[in-house]
Amino acid sequence: MHRLSSKHIRIGLIIISALLMVFIIGGFVAYSKREVLLQEVISKAKAKAKSEYNLDVKIENPRFTGLSTVAFSGITVVPHDRDTLLVIRNFEVGVKLMPLIIGQVKLSEVHLDDAKLTLTDLKGIKNFDFLFHKKKDSTSTDKKGDLSTLAHNLVNQILYKIPDDLDMKRFNISFTNDSNHVTILSSAQIRDGELKSNIKVNNSDTLWHFAGRMHPSDRDIDISLFADKGKITMPYVQSRYHATVSFDTLTTRLNKVERSNGETQIYSTLAVRNLLINQAALAANDIVVPQGSIDANIFVGPNYVSIDSSSTIHLKRLTAHPFIKYTLKPVKIYELKINTGWLPAQDIFDSFPQGTFESLQGIKVAGKLNYKLNFKLDTSNPKDVEFDSRLDKDDFKILQYGKTNLGMLNGSFTHVSYVKNKAMPPRIIGPENPDYTPLHDISPELRNAVMTAEDPTFYNNNGFVEEAFRKSIATDYIRHKFSRGGSTISMQLVKNAFLVQEKTVFRKIEEMMIVWVLVNNHIMTKDRMLEVYFNMIEWGNNVYGIGEAARYYFGKTPDQLNLGESIYLASIVPRPRAGLYAFMPDGSLNPRLTYYFNALGNLMVGHGLTVHRDSSFYGFYNVRLKESLRRQLHPSDSSDIASLMKADDDDAGVQNIPVAPPTAGPQQEEKKPGFFQRLFGKKDTTRKEDEPKIDTAGKTKKQIRQEKREQKRLDKQRRKEMEERGINP
Repeated sequence: MHRLSSKHIRIGLIIISALLMVFIIGGFVAYSKREVLLQEVISKAKAKAKSEYNLDVKIENPRFTGLSTVAFSGITVVPHDRDTLLVIRNFEVGVKLMPLIIGQVKLSEVHLDDAKLTLTDLKGIKNFDFLFHKKKDSTSTDKKGDLSTLAHNLVNQILYKIPDDLDMKRFNISFTNDSNHVTILSSAQIRDGELKSNIKVNNSDTLWHFAGRMHPSDRDIDISLFADKGKITMPYVQSRYHATVSFDTLTTRLNKVERSNGETQIYSTLAVRNLLINQAALAANDIVVPQGSIDANIFVGPNYVSIDSSSTIHLKRLTAHPFIKYTLKPVKIYELKINTGWLPAQDIFDSFPQGTFESLQGIKVAGKLNYKLNFKLDTSNPKDVEFDSRLDKDDFKILQYGKTNLGMLNGSFTHVSYVKNKAMPPRIIGPENPDYTPLHDISPELRNAVMTAEDPTFYNNNGFVEEAFRKSIATDYIRHKFSRGGSTISMQLVKNAFLVQEKTVFRKIEEMMIVWVLVNNHIMTKDRMLEVYFNMIEWGNNVYGIGEAARYYFGKTPDQLNLGESIYLASIVPRPRAGLYAFMPDGSLNPRLTYYFNALGNLMVGHGLTVHRDSSFYGFYNVRLKESLRRQLHPSDSSDIASLMKADDDDAGVQNIPVAPPTAGPQQEEKKPGFFQRLFGKKDTTRKEDEPKIDTAGKTKKQIRQEKREQKRLDKQRRKEMEERGINP
């Protein structure tokens, strides 16, 4: 080791002293000029707000109150030609020096007193729409950034903008649109990493509180939202989504944030206690979750956002591992996977939220269950959507039925149907009812026609047709609406026998669960299910069971129905109360139904359920309505057969057979419109088929004109609905 000479030590001290002098002089100059620099920064910020966001920003009396602390008074932000957005009476902010030296702004303290943020959305005009319409920089390359990098920067920016020391008083936030007004008055403090706050919503006597641990620099956040008395009920949700959402406590925790392998990984936990949701589309009753949580590991990649399969959902004793991924580019791809792993079956049934699956409440079971779901939709090729949903069992047994005896369908029982929440007269489903018809006394033609239309694989499937669900998803996505159903005969039977008729998400799930229990545990034979189905379902206005239906329409018994009558009855299963509208006043069927007869008949031949192909539309011309019913018909009743016989989405079976062909009736050469007709859209008066046919007997000219106008209106409505369904009327 060499010792430094005194000469070298003196040289080093001189250099250090010189550098200190430079820093001192530079700091003095900067300190003396800091007010000027502050004004320049504020001027640039105002100019940028004006040029990029069209905001008028005013700041009164900006000044330094410490080495790195700046105070402002009288801040106002007003969007051009909009209501005032923000007013702050006093605002003081301090930054940490060390992060500032390396170019990062980390807030050390924030003091805010008397601020008002006003958000308005009135008659389509928002005072905050500048957030969505930033002016583009003409020099920009307009390239979308890496989502992982954006997420990492955003998290850091948010964490760095949470101060270590916060004192916020009288911060008033309000939101007003054409039908709602919400106000939030809040105050908050952060001291030594502890957050405390008081929040008053809509001047309520109940105070909300955000409280917990807040160490943003260490990426350590654990806070809860709760009320000092009673529940927290979320404002605005009722009027906007017709829903009620309330809870006792909502807790969120940020565990860590990492960046590796091109991903930003955010590990977090969200938990809720006594969550209540009431929304008519979800369930008929309040949904109550006493305790639930999710350990959500959010992974953001270059072009996707996902909840990783390492995440876990906890619901009482039920656990599940979800995988959700949304890929944005080059095409949008949606992926969803759920795997519970093998769990005690009783734990699963006991974990259902209150207000859901009421028929299964109190059921006692044994064994284990494992649920798996795999879904993937590539929007560039929706027809190849992947869908696989299965519930596997291991020594699963039903020890005791719950609220509903699922085995009651094996014997006689009383059934009450509801139409628009109105109870119909009760009917006995069993031999005690003179209209009850055993399966072997129902025409084979009818059995085969209904199964072909509603569930061709009834005797071979386990209550579900997965391919039908897959096609339904693809069709609904392409059409951007729920236009195709996938209900099997087993599902329709369960819906009619055990469930209320409200079309809700949880009712549909409950329907599928009961079907799984019935079929996979052999509670009923397929023959018994089909027999009950034919004797229970609705076939017309207050017409229930095939015994009543055969007599009502044709004056026959179910074993006397021919092929044409059977296909007609199969056609009205999805919408039975419109059944009479299929007939003309003379008792014959509307010619538009020939396509349905031909399509269904060909399917029956393909399935080996009828002998041979029929060029006469499989008995179409042999169908005649009972004489006594014909007097109830009016010529206009059958004018809109396509829309009247359109199945409800929830009731549609696995087959979807159109009522009318792309070009119904005999092929005719279409007359092309002339030049002036194309130019002005003038109606072609030479087309006699456009003229409504009205029975004029015993009617005044005024009545005839009114009926013609009404029939034209119905025809226009029919054409519009058929065009929406992709059919050229």
